Amino acid sequence: MNRLTCIRKAIRLAAVAARAALVLALSTGCSLIPEYRRPAPDLPAAWNTGAAGQAASAAAMPTTMPQDWRQVVADAPMARLIDLALSSNRDLRVAVLQIEKARAQHAIARADLFPHIDASGGADMGRTSAPLSSTGDAYTSHTYSVGVGFSSFELDLFGRVRSLKEQALEQYLSTDASARSVQLTLVAEVGQAYLTLAADREKLDLAREILETERASFAVVKSRYDKGIAGELDVAQAQTTVDTARVTVASAEAAVTADENSLALLVGAALTPDLTPARKLADVAPLTDLPAGLPSEVLARRPDVVAAEHTLKAANANIGAARAEYFPRIGLTASYGNASTEMNDLFRAGSRTWSFVPQATLPIFHAGAIRAGVESAEAERDIQVAQYEKTVQTAFREVSDALAQGSSLTTQAEAQASLVRATAKAYELSTQRYERGVDGYLTKLDAQRSHASARQNLVSVLLSRQSNRLTLLKALGGGWNGAPMPGAGHAQVKETGASASAGTN
Repeated sequence: MNRLTCIRKAIRLAAVAARAALVLALSTGCSLIPEYRRPAPDLPAAWNTGAAGQAASAAAMPTTMPQDWRQVVADAPMARLIDLALSSNRDLRVAVLQIEKARAQHAIARADLFPHIDASGGADMGRTSAPLSSTGDAYTSHTYSVGVGFSSFELDLFGRVRSLKEQALEQYLSTDASARSVQLTLVAEVGQAYLTLAADREKLDLAREILETERASFAVVKSRYDKGIAGELDVAQAQTTVDTARVTVASAEAAVTADENSLALLVGAALTPDLTPARKLADVAPLTDLPAGLPSEVLARRPDVVAAEHTLKAANANIGAARAEYFPRIGLTASYGNASTEMNDLFRAGSRTWSFVPQATLPIFHAGAIRAGVESAEAERDIQVAQYEKTVQTAFREVSDALAQGSSLTTQAEAQASLVRATAKAYELSTQRYERGVDGYLTKLDAQRSHASARQNLVSVLLSRQSNRLTLLKALGGGWNGAPMPGAGHAQVKETGASASAGTN
C-alpha cells in the first residue's frame, strides 16, 4: 500500500466519523428558543389624516401599490439621477457591504454545526541526557506523525450552536432589510433634491425678473424726481426695493449652488447640465398618485419594520443559546493517521494510529453567571419588542402625516395661486394710481412686495406638494420589486439541508 492510498483512506475514515457525529447531534438535539409571537401594538384601523385627508382618501385612487419606484417617478431626468445614485452612492454601497458581512458571519455560525476536519503532520525530536536515561546512556529520540481528524466538535444536543446560527441568520436578514430601507430613502432623497434644485432655479429666475422690474421702476421714479413730480422719499424707497431684490438674487444663487452640491453628493458623481435640465418645477413631470392602503398592508412591506422584526427574532434566538448554558456540553476529538520513530517507516504496515476522545462538561457552580446571562438575553428581547412596537407606531404616524399633509398642500396650492392673481391685480392697480398721483409710492411698494412674496411662496407650496408624494412613497414602504440589492450576490440563505459549501474552507 503506497502513501497516497493510506492518506486517502485516512481522510475517508475521518469523514465517516465526522458524519456519524453530526447525525448523532442533529437527531438527538433540541431547541431552547422561546416560541416567537409577533407583537401586535394597538393601532387604529384607519389612518389619522383629519377631515380633509379622509375626504381625499375616499376619492378614486390607485388600488395597487407600485412595486418599483420607476412606476412612481415619471420624470426621465429624475429617474436617470436615481439610477446613477443607486449605483454610485457611498452610503448605499456601505449598506450593501454590510449585507455581505452579515452573510459571511451567518456562514461562520452555521459552519460550527459541522466538524472542522484538518490534516496535520509533525515531528518530535529530543535528546535525553545520560543521568536521566534508564540505561545510563544518552540517546536522541525521533517521532514522526501524519493524520487527519477534528477537535472539540460540540454535539449540539441542547441547541446552543443552532440558536447562535439562528441569531446570525436573523441579523443577516435584518441587515438586508435595513439596506433596502437605505435604498428607499435614497430614492426619495434624490427625487427631493432634484425637485428642490428645480424650485430654487425657478426662484432664482423669478428673483432676477423682480430685480429687473425693480430697476425699471427705480428708473421711472428717478425720472419723475428729476422732473419734480416725485419726491426724494420716493427715490429712497425705490432704491430699497432694488437693493432688497439684489440681496434676494445673491441668496438664490447661493441656494442653487448648494442644491447642486447636495445632489452631486447623493448621486455620488459630478453633475452635468444634461442630468439636471429642469429650470422650474413645471419642467418636472409630476409623480404618480399612490394608494394609501390599509395599515397592516403598509407595515408588512416597510423595510424598517421588517428589519426591526428580524432584530427581535435574533434576540429571541439568543435566549436559546443562553438557556443551553445550563446543560452539559459534549465535545468530540478524533484523529486517524500514521506515526513512527523513523521517517522511512511512517507509511509502512503497523504504523497506523487513531484516537477518539469524548469529553463532557457539566456546569456546577458559576456564581449566578448563567442565570444572569439568561436574564440579560430576555431583557434584550424585551427591549427589541419595545423597539419593534415603536417602529410600527412611527410608521403609522409617518403615513398619516404624509396623507394629511398632501390634502392640506392641495388646498394651499389652490389658495396660493389665487393669492398670486389677486396681488398681481393689486400691484397693477396701485401702479396706475401712483402714476396718476392718486396714491403715494409706499402703497405701490407694498403691493409690489406682496406680489413678489406671493409668487415665491407659490413655488415653495408647489415644491412641498411634489415632495409630499416622495415622502408618501417612502412612508408606505413601496418602490422596489423585491429583487436582490445591487451588488448583493447572496440575497437568499437556504436553510434546508447542508449547503454545497459546508465542507469547504
